[in-house]
Amino acid sequence: MSAERLGVIGAGILGLAIARRFMELRPDAHVIVLEKEDRVAMHQTGRNSGVVHAGIYYVPDSLKATLCRRGGEWLRGYCESRAIPLEECGKLVVACDAGEVERLSELERRARANGVPGLRRVERDELGEIEPHAAGIAGLHSPTTGITDYRAIARAFADDIRAAGGKLLLSTEVKKIEPARTARVHTNVDSFEFDRLVVCAGLQADRVAQLAGDGSEPRIVPFRGEYHRLHPEREPLIRGLLYPVPDPTYPFLGVHFTRRVAGGVDVGPNAVLAFAREGYRRRDIRLRDLADTLASPGFRVLTRKHWRMGIHELHGSFSKHAFANEARRYVPALNDDDLVPAHSGVRAQAIDPDGSLVDDFRIHRLGPVTAIRNAPSPGATSSMAIADYVVEGALHD
Repeated sequence: MSAERLGVIGAGILGLAIARRFMELRPDAHVIVLEKEDRVAMHQTGRNSGVVHAGIYYVPDSLKATLCRRGGEWLRGYCESRAIPLEECGKLVVACDAGEVERLSELERRARANGVPGLRRVERDELGEIEPHAAGIAGLHSPTTGITDYRAIARAFADDIRAAGGKLLLSTEVKKIEPARTARVHTNVDSFEFDRLVVCAGLQADRVAQLAGDGSEPRIVPFRGEYHRLHPEREPLIRGLLYPVPDPTYPFLGVHFTRRVAGGVDVGPNAVLAFAREGYRRRDIRLRDLADTLASPGFRVLTRKHWRMGIHELHGSFSKHAFANEARRYVPALNDDDLVPAHSGVRAQAIDPDGSLVDDFRIHRLGPVTAIRNAPSPGATSSMAIADYVVEGALHD
């Protein structure tokens, strides 16, 4: 009997984790990862906040809740075995008014249901013990939330795949997929036939999934997150991770403070519509991407519902003072000049036709094809657990 052939489209951390896990469970399999860029982890993996989440936010028993906790544990073990830095600097979620305290209590309920280790409710007079410069009237402290370098983890996954005999084909863009009993994939370089194919295309997830016969929904709408960085002399303002309480009426978290494992403190991101799916600069425009966004029924509903928030985020994009004002709500000692423009990332936001943001991980199975349609934060934290979930499901099918 011939060895199984697995193809993975996308060499971000999730695609690499899936290829690696498949080779662990089927060491005789032929595994090929197809990636259109010339390096791994070029998009969401290499541009995210680097946070190793503990499972605070997620609906109990959801895929996010289950896979985040499991994935975080596996990731810690992997980083230790590969000498990749992972620091448990802790996260403090701060409530600034009575309304936020009520939401903080709901957050605490979820976190305890999810088994977040070491979780502690913090009152006003205790906040300064954790973050001396933080403002607020109550908080939730997760001491095991950490930071790492996901690009380094992705490179290590790629090395594992090659060492086990798998192939990474870079600069190889998928053009067509013919799904039947097997999946035949045509690229700009060559054609390949796979017994199983997993689509982990991130910002192109909906398009590539449709090539494999999946439906058009949920659509991907790209949102650019713009960061500033604290001036090096002002880094002592933040010890670890300082976050706001999520507002369920708005689709994005808002500005927060994130210490980086290699040094420095990021402030942000905001969330503004990107005019290209890989549009990391304001001037990046791709007409096809913009047309797809504007044609999305879900995006139009979202815009009607949250246009005020959109204007607010746009103001922060063009005004450092407005951006700083948002951050000052949590760290009053922050000055405008303390912020230095930094990198941007683009989030692949999946939106259903009714305008709701797809919250949980969403995975579609189509015969020999498995399509990852939504894997936002904590997708990187959960990557090894998602890989196990996907591969076990594919092998069972």
